[in-house]
Amino acid sequence: MALQETIEQTVTGLGYELVEIERTSGGLLRVTIDMPYVPEAEQFINAEDCEKVTRQLQFVLEVEGAAYSRLEVSSPGIDRPLHAEKDFERFAGELIDLILRAPIGVAASAGTTISASRKKFRGTLERAEPVDGKAGWQIVWSDEPAVKPGQKISKNRIPAPLQALGFTLDEISQARLAPVVDFKGRRPKSAADTSTNK
Repeated sequence: MALQETIEQTVTGLGYELVEIERTSGGLLRVTIDMPYVPEAEQFINAEDCEKVTRQLQFVLEVEGAAYSRLEVSSPGIDRPLHAEKDFERFAGELIDLILRAPIGVAASAGTTISASRKKFRGTLERAEPVDGKAGWQIVWSDEPAVKPGQKISKNRIPAPLQALGFTLDEISQARLAPVVDFKGRRPKSAADTSTNK
């Protein structure tokens, strides 16, 4: 049985989701796990979850005779990679970093301010119309410069327009959640939540 399949069966058998497997030239085997997605229920991986998976994987990999020098099991972190269709569905509406396999080209950039050689984007992930029978996605962003702390903004300033780029999963080199850290704590997601927290 292939190593990927062995690890995936072990991780899912314990009730977790396999996010990614990475092997380094130094013999490190890094396994990233997450909780299965359940809408409206925010669950996070903790140290006990990683320890549980590590113990089981050590046993299984020894039985399988897998060659590795060190095993590391961890959570995906704040910059979680997005690989499968289910990842994109789960994180629709979130801020992501996207790198395309190839630049967008002259045709896609025609009539816009986007460079034809651009491959990297940061914006909100949204569902789009299907393309050739494949699920369609788009990333929406504004090239508005970030506001610095204490900077005054004119009320008359016209905001930069929103831009969107459609893509399919085949066109992606890499996609991750954008690591946004807010030290002021969790904020309500909607206006309805703010009224209950007063």
